[in-house]
Amino acid sequence: MPAPLFVRDLTDKERGALKEAADAGDAFTRRRAQILRFSDQGLKTREIADGLGCVKQTVCNAIHDFHERGLASLARRPKGPKDPDRIFDEAKSQKLMQIAHQRPRAFEKARSAWSLEALAEVAFEEGLTSRQVSRETIRQAIQAMGSSWQRAKHWIESPDPQYKLKKSSETA
Repeated sequence: MPAPLFVRDLTDKERGALKEAADAGDAFTRRRAQILRFSDQGLKTREIADGLGCVKQTVCNAIHDFHERGLASLARRPKGPKDPDRIFDEAKSQKLMQIAHQRPRAFEKARSAWSLEALAEVAFEEGLTSRQVSRETIRQAIQAMGSSWQRAKHWIESPDPQYKLKKSSETA
């Protein structure tokens, strides 16, 4: 059986910051501060979880994050890619846009229009990324190039020979 998990010894400054954060307006910050304060008082992770109405893993995550990042763990980490510019430099972004301007079927995708997930898969398959990236990373890379995923319909093509006619307003 593993040893119980407790927060490390806190400084007076940290205790003061946790007391202030326990009254914060943000629920995430308030919950994290409560978890850390209860752990500092000697409560076990199961007791804290039961008292706050959360799962034990949430308590463990908060304590481990505090040990790693200190008081910065009271703020939620930003979502999305940590650094999309690091993944898609100028040359890779250009290549991504070239891929997006082609038909998905050219890359053996059984669809007529691109999805962000499909573009992420092809970017990995074509060696643009070293790992499978999220659709948010792809969206941000396209946005950084001055395009918008919502406006993709203006440059997406279809294998349907009547596509341009159907797309135009001339069919009335």
